[in-house]
Amino acid sequence: MSAVAVAHLLLVGGYAGFQWTVRALVYPQFAAVPHGSFAEYESSHSRRIARVVGPLFAGQLGTTGWLLAGRPAGVVVPALVASAVCLAVVLAVTGLVAVPQHRVLGAGFDRAAYARLLRADDVRVAAATVNVVVSAWAVLG
Repeated sequence: MSAVAVAHLLLVGGYAGFQWTVRALVYPQFAAVPHGSFAEYESSHSRRIARVVGPLFAGQLGTTGWLLAGRPAGVVVPALVASAVCLAVVLAVTGLVAVPQHRVLGAGFDRAAYARLLRADDVRVAAATVNVVVSAWAVLG
């Protein structure tokens, strides 16, 4: 197995663990933050979370692209394509739904925006989890 395939599995698994942590621990705490200080809390959350998710996204994009372009021996291409689709879903939902909801929440707690964020996150958790399975299939055969 190539070093890129190993890196891909580690990045996909790391992102899935990160996403489950956000959904199970981080986002449920949003509702417990006093509404008067929520905007500051959200701003801090957004800055800090970007430092973690940015490298995970960049790494997954890099390894997915590398594996798709190079197609090293032993890589199951249909599974790799499924991995790329899962990553695309995560990135699209993040950019088109989650980020805009965080912007709304940046002005203060908003129940409707929070509910939309949680629904978007459910999709990201599912896509990230499926990505672990199809990526393992892709690189482990």
